[in-house]
Amino acid sequence: MAGGKLTPRQKMINLMYLVFIAMLALNMSKEVLSAFGLMNEQFESSNTDATKTNDQMHQALTLKAAENPSFTAAKQVSDKAKTISNQFYSYIETLKGDITKDIEKEESGKLPYEAMDKGDKIDENWFEGDGYSPKGKEIVAAIEKYKSDMKAALGNDVKYKTIASELDNKFNTADVKDGDGVTKKYLDYHYKGFPSIASLTKLSAMQNNVKVLEANIYNIALGKAALEATSMNKYTAIVVLDKNAYFQGEKVTGKVVLGRYDSNTKPTSFDGPGKIENGQAVINMTAGSIGEQNIKGKFTFLEDGKTVPLPFEGKYVVVPRPSGANISADKMNVVYRGLPNPMTISVAGVADSDVKASAPGLSNVGKGKYNLNPGGGTEVVVNVNAKMSDGKSVTDKKVFRIKNIPGPQGAIGGQTGDTKGAKSRLEVSQVSAKLEDFLYDLDFQVTQFTFKVPGQAAVVVNGDRVDSRCKAALARASRGDQITISDIKTKIVGAPGITTKKCSPVIYEIQ
Repeated sequence: MAGGKLTPRQKMINLMYLVFIAMLALNMSKEVLSAFGLMNEQFESSNTDATKTNDQMHQALTLKAAENPSFTAAKQVSDKAKTISNQFYSYIETLKGDITKDIEKEESGKLPYEAMDKGDKIDENWFEGDGYSPKGKEIVAAIEKYKSDMKAALGNDVKYKTIASELDNKFNTADVKDGDGVTKKYLDYHYKGFPSIASLTKLSAMQNNVKVLEANIYNIALGKAALEATSMNKYTAIVVLDKNAYFQGEKVTGKVVLGRYDSNTKPTSFDGPGKIENGQAVINMTAGSIGEQNIKGKFTFLEDGKTVPLPFEGKYVVVPRPSGANISADKMNVVYRGLPNPMTISVAGVADSDVKASAPGLSNVGKGKYNLNPGGGTEVVVNVNAKMSDGKSVTDKKVFRIKNIPGPQGAIGGQTGDTKGAKSRLEVSQVSAKLEDFLYDLDFQVTQFTFKVPGQAAVVVNGDRVDSRCKAALARASRGDQITISDIKTKIVGAPGITTKKCSPVIYEIQ
């Protein structure tokens, strides 16, 4: 503004304008400095009054504890809080003394606020380069110690949880982002480069926070918080049924109670299927076996130095998870004679131990699992009786048709029906039997068969391979002759007593 190709007169006018602006800024800064000084006076006056009030409340609590032992634990907490608060308050007072010790006060006894526009002393003593000096580190450590000591004094008593939150909030020494998004250290952001009167006021404000927190502890100890907690607007009506599932027609029983929870009400321990979140137990578990189940546990709170247990118990009903639609072919309810036909028998909402099933040849092999080995006759009836949670019983039954195991098919070299090949192949092939497309995997062993070459006598063979007689007859067979293997007798491996229908023959054409 004062440079460039300007006339001397214009340069002088511009220079005077700059001086005028600087004078306005100087007057403005003096007003701000005075305002900080007045704020500091208010904080210091408030701190003096708070100290007196806190002393009175502490004395009242001391008298309460002498009259009523139930206040003893609260007094112990308050004694610790008073000592810790006084020590930290005094430490802050020494920091304020360091700022003002070389400043000459006015005749009225007040500090010269408008002259306290520099912060060089703090900048030199608290900071070193981009970090803290030993003094700066000492200040941050003192704040953190105050917080940790206070939390240790309060312990786990749920009544003081709000105090712990206030400590973290009002005495947070974490890094701070300024208006330009630059991250700065706590002391750097709040004190570096500020006028000394501004820093003095901030320290007085910190002392005020100490006194307020101390007063809150006394108020809670004297029962002020208890009145707040018992206000009816803190409660909600909760429906508590005796269990969480009912059958149609069953009587629904339970109760409606008043309850409350908040994030500050936290137990010292929780024994149950879940975890504590925001003052409530969030259940997280896997459902048990089918039927009515119990859910129980216990909260433990610390109140006035004493452990207070709070047990809970409830019920819920587990029903089978559907795995698909219930589709059945009414004409296909079949069981096979001589086989352990597997079955699953259950009733929705009823434990397996309360379900009883009976039928000729029925045996229980596990939870809800049965084997049905029917005997004679053409039908078998399975009866089921289930005992409900209300003591009543439900019955049902189902009829199954009994069938014999179908006859297998004869095979040469593993091939069923009609097959072709050379004489030499037939001589070394095994006669076998297969039951294809059956529900059970059965292994058949051939014990006898009849070997017939056209124009020659039939040969009855014991076993499952052709013998010398078969080979002699086969030697006289011609190309195109069909060798018939019939009357194949079999037995089921592992179940020799089970009979099957007649095995079908197999034809082998000579090539």
